[in-house]
Amino acid sequence: MTAPAEPPGAAEEPFAHLLEVAWQLAARAYAPYSGYAVGAAALVDDGRTVSGCNVENAAYGVALCAECGLISELIAGGGGRLVAFACVNGAGQVIMPCGRCRQLLSEHAAAELQVLTPRGVLGMHAILPQAFGADDIEEMRDHDRDR
Repeated sequence: MTAPAEPPGAAEEPFAHLLEVAWQLAARAYAPYSGYAVGAAALVDDGRTVSGCNVENAAYGVALCAECGLISELIAGGGGRLVAFACVNGAGQVIMPCGRCRQLLSEHAAAELQVLTPRGVLGMHAILPQAFGADDIEEMRDHDRDR
């Protein structure tokens, strides 16, 4: 089997390191139902690396995405903001987070979060344009107070 082609920017730091960690986590994924293992890794603004893998469940709706585990590790480790992110499948191919996980990443992203995608490195704003966030909630609270 040949190694998957790397997207532009994958060999550059910090993505080479994040890909290695993500591949290691994909190998540990618990995916007995779909057979689709996923590993994710991100660099935090304080220099830590956080990671996660998917954990399926017989009740499909309660499965955990790799990004959920990554964010859990981020919060359990003291929080911070994500500055670089990569996600791979069990074959080592760079994949995109689903919409739910893009929202989750956006919530914990630094303004300059860079995401390694199959098409190369993109900013979070390109991955999830016009993201809903805490500012939207605060704006509604302000609106309700002014009524």
